[in-house]
Amino acid sequence: MTSITLTRHRVTRRLAGLMACLLPALAAAGPITFNTALPVAKGQWLMREQYIQLYRSDDTAGPGLDVHAGVLGNVLAYGVTSRLTLFAMAPWYLNKTLNAATPMGRMRLTASGIGDTQLFARYTLFQLDAPGRSFRIAPLAGVIAPTGSSHTVDRFGPLPRPFQNGTGAWGGLAGVVATYQTLAWEFDAGATYQATGTHDGYQAGAVSQLDGSFQYRLWPSRLGAGVPRFLYGVLETNLIRTDRDRTDGLDVPDSGGTQWFVSPGLQFVTMNYILETAVQIPIAQDMNGHALRDRYIFHIGFRAHFQ
Repeated sequence: MTSITLTRHRVTRRLAGLMACLLPALAAAGPITFNTALPVAKGQWLMREQYIQLYRSDDTAGPGLDVHAGVLGNVLAYGVTSRLTLFAMAPWYLNKTLNAATPMGRMRLTASGIGDTQLFARYTLFQLDAPGRSFRIAPLAGVIAPTGSSHTVDRFGPLPRPFQNGTGAWGGLAGVVATYQTLAWEFDAGATYQATGTHDGYQAGAVSQLDGSFQYRLWPSRLGAGVPRFLYGVLETNLIRTDRDRTDGLDVPDSGGTQWFVSPGLQFVTMNYILETAVQIPIAQDMNGHALRDRYIFHIGFRAHFQ
């Protein structure tokens, strides 16, 4: 083996080792359809902005209800230490429209504004680093603040409680996430549970969720010198169980259910920002009664990291 070849191999090994050390600090690929496993280094701020377009309907009894919504998903996180990260997440409903068939014809209801805010902390209990790879397990817990309006009215009167931007009640959330990251691919998995209290006799159904995200570097196929720019293919899955809503202590029959989504996506990753898009496709939905079924959920947005 020539001295030039040996030198090239040493440089390649050193580059791989350096990239392994920088894995937590660089802007990295991460899940698109959930936020709990996003990577944040010590002393680093993360900001995610996503535009989310969703369509829900109920065709089980002929033309009935359908909901169209455009939502701006806002996420801000800060790495307090290498293990502790604080998150704040709040949706902003740009336009939310409910169309309902009534004996008097179609009725159109609209709403906009901020939704309820999630504030939580994530702490890495276990971390195993090796050249070119990292494995982490982190529990998380926090509160849900009732920042969204729960008393919006229009010309028809008060909007239905499930259609309001907020629940009007404080709540809590807890879960755990795990990440296995290499130079070529990353896998994130998470399990969360969230529930809110009762406000004016109404309680939204508790939500249990299992998430998985696999990101694979499509380009460049091999690491080299120069400013890092990567294109990742992303495949995610979400299994969501929502309990029935309750009104005045009684279950609402046409609410809650179980949904399974599969989401293909793409991420363009640089040192400081990530461009991303994905579409959540419902594979199976076992909803209660005439609860609305998701037809699609489209995500497009960016993430930025800064000190």
